[in-house]
Amino acid sequence: MKAVLPALARPLLEPHLPADLDVAWFASPDEAKVGIKDAEIAWVDMQPTALVAEAIRAAGPRLRWITTIYAGLDAFPLGLLREKNVTLTNGAGINAAAVADWAVMGVLTAAKRLDDVVRAHDRREWLAGPPGTGELENTRALVIGYGAIGRRIGDRLAAFGVEVVGVTRSGRDGTLGADAWRDRLGDFDWVVLAAPSTNVTRAMIGAAELAAMRPGAWLVNIARGDMIDQDALVAVLKGRKIGGAILDTTEPEPLPSDHPLWAAPNCLVTMHMSGRSQTSMFRKAAALFLENLAAYRDGRPMTNVANLSAGY
Repeated sequence: MKAVLPALARPLLEPHLPADLDVAWFASPDEAKVGIKDAEIAWVDMQPTALVAEAIRAAGPRLRWITTIYAGLDAFPLGLLREKNVTLTNGAGINAAAVADWAVMGVLTAAKRLDDVVRAHDRREWLAGPPGTGELENTRALVIGYGAIGRRIGDRLAAFGVEVVGVTRSGRDGTLGADAWRDRLGDFDWVVLAAPSTNVTRAMIGAAELAAMRPGAWLVNIARGDMIDQDALVAVLKGRKIGGAILDTTEPEPLPSDHPLWAAPNCLVTMHMSGRSQTSMFRKAAALFLENLAAYRDGRPMTNVANLSAGY
């Protein structure tokens, strides 16, 4: 049995791998493409994520299982994997706590306008009063995508006294269903995007949705940039029709230096750092891989098997 695995994770994996697993450790895109040609198992995560798809397209006929540290699967050629009957397991849950922390940091930053405080600090200017006087208690948040990350965001916000309403495709456990949230947008002070990127979620926040938000409401995106019509967002920010936006993700990434989002009023771009703002990501990913490897070899169900048709 052959596998291609990231050299970065080698210290975490190698002592625990079965002796009969033939591993090609890659440290570059070219090495990943070579290693995957005769691999049955592949973990080929790279940045930018377009390199992942390139490596997968170089795979040979033996490939049966791909694992990834990423929760979102928008970089993966899902149609090709379906065609080749390849199982894909994702990293749902690995970054959940870190991303949830980042989302709540965004809400707190917006409420207290910490971004303006930091800018004043850089100018060495002692402000006469706080630039932000928002209080989280007794506000309302809509969390679109109430999965592993969304639930953690909800729990954290609830601890601040925020009333949280989640959104799921099915409307399970008291959440709003896939379309019911649109008619309720005007009820919320915070709209947080935490859903997976699929054909259904692309541009789900467009001009109509932005117009339906409260004038002082903030949009927080820790999901994927393509979920927002960015031209429409720039327009409402310039018109100061909503409170503002905290964008951990944008379309494209990196965001070009001349993109209007950088200069839009009350907009803070945080460069897709949420999931990486931790020290335990590779340790958690390695543990999940080893758990799934044992299940794969034993013919048992693996954890986090993705639905290639649904895209998550």
